[in-house]
Amino acid sequence: MGRRRRLPAGPRPRLVSLRTTFAVSFAAVTAAVTVLVGILSYNSAARLVRVDQQSVFTQVVHDVQDEVRQQEMSPDDFSSSRPGHDLVRPARTDVQVLGPQGQIMDHGSPVLPVTPQDRDMAVARTAGRVVQHKDVRVEADLFRIATVSLGKGRGAVQVAQEFSDTEDLLRALQQRTLILMAAVVVAAGLFGWWLARRITRRLVVLTSAAEDVARTRQLGIQVPVAGLDEVGRLGRAFDRMLGRLAQSEEDQRRLVQDAGHELRTPLTSLRTNISLLRRIDELPPATREELVADLSQEARELTDLVNELVDLAAGQSENEPPQRVDLADLAEDVVGLARRRTGRDVVLRVSGDTTTDGRPGMLQRAISNLVENAAKFDRDGKAPIEVSITGPARPGTVRVEVRDRGPGIAEGDLVRIFDRFYRAADARSQPGSGLGLSIVREVAMAHGGAPFAFRREGGGAVIGFTVGGGLVPGGDTGV
Repeated sequence: MGRRRRLPAGPRPRLVSLRTTFAVSFAAVTAAVTVLVGILSYNSAARLVRVDQQSVFTQVVHDVQDEVRQQEMSPDDFSSSRPGHDLVRPARTDVQVLGPQGQIMDHGSPVLPVTPQDRDMAVARTAGRVVQHKDVRVEADLFRIATVSLGKGRGAVQVAQEFSDTEDLLRALQQRTLILMAAVVVAAGLFGWWLARRITRRLVVLTSAAEDVARTRQLGIQVPVAGLDEVGRLGRAFDRMLGRLAQSEEDQRRLVQDAGHELRTPLTSLRTNISLLRRIDELPPATREELVADLSQEARELTDLVNELVDLAAGQSENEPPQRVDLADLAEDVVGLARRRTGRDVVLRVSGDTTTDGRPGMLQRAISNLVENAAKFDRDGKAPIEVSITGPARPGTVRVEVRDRGPGIAEGDLVRIFDRFYRAADARSQPGSGLGLSIVREVAMAHGGAPFAFRREGGGAVIGFTVGGGLVPGGDTGV
């Protein structure tokens, strides 16, 4: 096969920090809300002002109509020079009086334009008729004008309301609203940046720690993250993960070292015996038989050691799905097999509910290791090996015990017999790798329990484990 061609690296994407993204998003959301509220507020205010001005103008016109309909009035009655004239002029309202021919008799300030429709109102026979003009420009201002007839051709009254000031006021309000909106957006952006910096500061620390781990491959880095929120939880989880990884790395290193040490002995013996095979024709028949027996025994021990190492390192049943299992049934199978293999009397005692959640293969291997350990160290014993399955000692737990009448366990060895490759001084002449009880411990801890061992009254040992509470997450046997 040809070598894979390495594709040229494209332009590296520019990284956008979470702090910037958070600040921009915060400012964008605030800007959208501010613009929406500003527009709605301005429209509502402008509508209220315009409606209010229109209502005032309409009311003035209606008052003039009612007055000229109720009594006959002449243009002089509305003259601004006449003391006590009848028309009250509201603010920004202009009044101009027209004569019988539509001529201006009393001009307004400013002078209002007179259209043919206005002259028609001046000569109208019916009082109270009205004609209105919108958006009339007088000099530099805009007015709305209503011309009301006095009736019987006596003239008309023009009422005008200036609304250019109102529009100026609304434009000023609009400008101030825009300025306020811009100020709010800027303040939101600054506040968002400060808040994002405060929130992401611990994430930056966590990221730096992760980058340090990736760069140095040192898993013992302390993650200085505190707090009770999600970031604090993430920091503590990351710290625990690093601790687990560091422990796993240390276990792997120790397993390799211990395995290398344990494998040297049988390999050295095999090499020695293999070198003797070159002179097998020179050896007497009894020596040949002894040599072949030694080779067979060493091969079996090496095979058992390798199998146990593989089970311990990779996890014998990591792919086995958890299920409801009865430890009494598993123990019955183990006891039957042990009887056939060893020829020993193995007694099983069961009491209580012995069901639990777990992986049957792992649990059966743990029980089998205990029985094999008892048979190995009580090889010539006459008393039966006792297997006891008791449950529940407390809700959800099951206790497994294997009792023998062998030489027992020294007081100083009780706390170490579950360590990998550990073998007591008086047990080093016995076959085995020192991994069987270590696997028992791994299985017990993976199922929420713990191993135990103590000296049996009257001689012998009691070794076992408890299970309960279901499988511990990440609790597969293995390093």
